[in-house]
Amino acid sequence: MSQHHEKVLERIRLGLVYTETEAAFQAPQRRTEEIFEYNHTPPGDPGRRRALLEAILGSVGERTVLLPPFHAGFGSNVHLGDDFFGNVNLTFVDDVEIRIGHGVMIAPSVTLTTTGHPVHPSRRADFGRFSEPIVIEDKVWIGSNAVVLPGVRIGYGSVIGAGSVVSHDIPAMTVAVGTPCRVLREITEEDLKTRTAEG
Repeated sequence: MSQHHEKVLERIRLGLVYTETEAAFQAPQRRTEEIFEYNHTPPGDPGRRRALLEAILGSVGERTVLLPPFHAGFGSNVHLGDDFFGNVNLTFVDDVEIRIGHGVMIAPSVTLTTTGHPVHPSRRADFGRFSEPIVIEDKVWIGSNAVVLPGVRIGYGSVIGAGSVVSHDIPAMTVAVGTPCRVLREITEEDLKTRTAEG
């Protein structure tokens, strides 16, 4: 790798603005063709789907379900833990890493975007952008149409309400909702009693 490429990668790592031209050397890491094939693989061929998922993603755990179609800028920067469930129209804007733990459930039409753009239009020339990794810890549930923005960490066991825009870290074992997403309450033992035959 050239010194120029190393300098660009360091700027990306620091969350500084970089351009499409500067990052073009990363194009071979994109899994565009494999994602297209995955999204068009018949549901009756789970073996082929699994093989494609292993070829697309940076890492993938056991018993993973990712319903097509899904979308990713790279795919290779996404890491999924065991027992992951991703519903239809999940979008990964994975210019840098998205790390998802074990037992995570994601509802339809959720966007996880590691990348944003500068506010001033002159800094968006050549698709100027910045990227920060996303971390979703174990046992998180993200509701439909939620958007998780660059640099966010969602803590263990938390629930993100449908339609939320998550722009800041969410602590473990909380319910968080809204635009911008805010903690509504903690998850407690009382939640074990809801929607049961005895409850």
